[in-house]
Amino acid sequence: MSVQHRTLAAGRWFELTFMEQMANVGSEVERAIKRRQEGDTVQYQRAVERALELLELTIDDAKNRKRLREICRVREVLADYFHGKNQYGYTDKAWHDYFFAFAYAAQTQPRCQSRRRGPAGRRQ
Repeated sequence: MSVQHRTLAAGRWFELTFMEQMANVGSEVERAIKRRQEGDTVQYQRAVERALELLELTIDDAKNRKRLREICRVREVLADYFHGKNQYGYTDKAWHDYFFAFAYAAQTQPRCQSRRRGPAGRRQ
């Protein structure tokens, strides 16, 4: 698997909270589902690859050690859903519901001032 998120793999990913990391994975999963529904197999495969890559980075993040069982299970079920026989019986809606919780939490969690972004993405 080639590295698609070079800046994230270079260390920026590890600055994100667990909720932000999983919300980003969820964005790629949503993108993959949408591309599959549209019949765009190239973009679908790329989105799946990016989602799995972000899960690998999440697994490698030391702060997530206590969550390894969940993260590894998500990776297993997600790979089966997109590349296997979907033996766990997941649906597009189930993935949406799972990752929506992380997106919501990432948006509502308190942030430290040094990490807040102002207009045009500049640090405040």
